[in-house]
Amino acid sequence: MLNAKVEQAINGQINYEFYSAYLYLAMAAWFKQENYNGFSHWMRIQYLEETFHAQKQFDFVHDRDGKVTLQEIAKPPHSWKSPLDAFKQAYEHEQTVTARLGDIDELALKNRDQLTHVLMQWFINEQIEEEANAKDMADQIKMAGTSPDVLFRLDREAAARAVSPLVTAGIGLTAAPAAP
Repeated sequence: MLNAKVEQAINGQINYEFYSAYLYLAMAAWFKQENYNGFSHWMRIQYLEETFHAQKQFDFVHDRDGKVTLQEIAKPPHSWKSPLDAFKQAYEHEQTVTARLGDIDELALKNRDQLTHVLMQWFINEQIEEEANAKDMADQIKMAGTSPDVLFRLDREAAARAVSPLVTAGIGLTAAPAAP
């Protein structure tokens, strides 16, 4: 059984993961309208990953006999000054996610909830990649400066980003295994 405070914190994080997905979908839309199709694709992949994270926590709460309480998702911004501005915001957002997950982990440990601690460790380790990916894109775009040729190349490279097989399986994008 899930501790009530831990359950409440995870429900808040489920909401924040869905907000994260919504933020990245808004960024994908903005990039698309600005004709940065590769960056739009990159953000759509990020959207899928955040949705997977929310669903993983959703399932965890249910598996622990808790109650998922979905909340209203805040409206994300809808435009950015530049590709660099968007990726800087994505990086800052991922840092916030990391801090929130750390807070839940501390709460779990305080309440002697080892199972939530294990889950939060998975997410905290995942955040290393999440932060690095966003920072790497922001750094590359910053180095490109105002060079349209380099921005064009980075946009094309971003189009090659693939969805993790773990994510596609977790959100049902692959076929279910055949029945025995």
